[in-house]
Amino acid sequence: MKRVMFMGLILGAMAAAGYTDPADGIYSFKVGQLDVYMLVESERDGNAGILVGADEAMIKRLIPASGFKHTANAFLIRAAGQNILVDTGTGAADIIIGKIKKLGVQPDQIETVLITHLHGDHFGSLQRDGKAVFPKAKIYLSAKEHQHFTKTAPNQGAIAALAPYGSQVITFEPADLGSTRPKELLPGITPIAAYGHTPGHTIFLIENSGAKLLIIADLLHVALVQFPNPDISATYDMDQKAAASVRRQVLDYAAKNKIQIGGMHIVYPGTGNVSAEGTGFKFTPGK
Repeated sequence: MKRVMFMGLILGAMAAAGYTDPADGIYSFKVGQLDVYMLVESERDGNAGILVGADEAMIKRLIPASGFKHTANAFLIRAAGQNILVDTGTGAADIIIGKIKKLGVQPDQIETVLITHLHGDHFGSLQRDGKAVFPKAKIYLSAKEHQHFTKTAPNQGAIAALAPYGSQVITFEPADLGSTRPKELLPGITPIAAYGHTPGHTIFLIENSGAKLLIIADLLHVALVQFPNPDISATYDMDQKAAASVRRQVLDYAAKNKIQIGGMHIVYPGTGNVSAEGTGFKFTPGK
């Protein structure tokens, strides 16, 4: 019992103080008074072959001969006792669950799950054997995304992932980027439409005490190429033209407004700053 209590105190202290460990794939930082944790679920060799319109010369110029890494991330936000998870990973080996536990948070302490879109590497931890992994959580996703993947073009994995939550699944209409009167989904959290990768792909602007973080989800997949060349899309983008357009729009917005970004497929630390460079953008990772 004493050992259990002692470990609980250690985990609580880690969560309160901020915990960063590249070996564990956890990067912590502050957004105002909020504690934010980037959680790496997986990292593997990347494949530039998914890019559409990137010629051999571009690939050779921007990607090292040794190759590059592709990562899958989620984010945990802790605010005044509230625990908010942005995406859940694929669910493989319960890696994301293990990481939030390492931070002193149990699955039944997650009050909110924000789903950026309904691809399997973003909702995979929602259910196990037909039961909700986060039983007390409200699951938020855009109405357009929900409509497409549960009715227009049903995805059985997405349907099964949402089913245990019933009325706890809440849909919303995200704001347009730069809207003069954006509607917050939760205090300090504004969903923004970034359609293209999927029909209802949504990014989230997090604001607290004057600081901002824009979680850009799957706005890009191969950072080394798509930051300097945002018009290059990936085969994963369902509407490649729309994805390219919104990618440039979002990166331009983040650069002009000096807003930190975080992405689901940006390698550790997964966050950083964007600046305009030439006809594209430069990304500087967080430290």
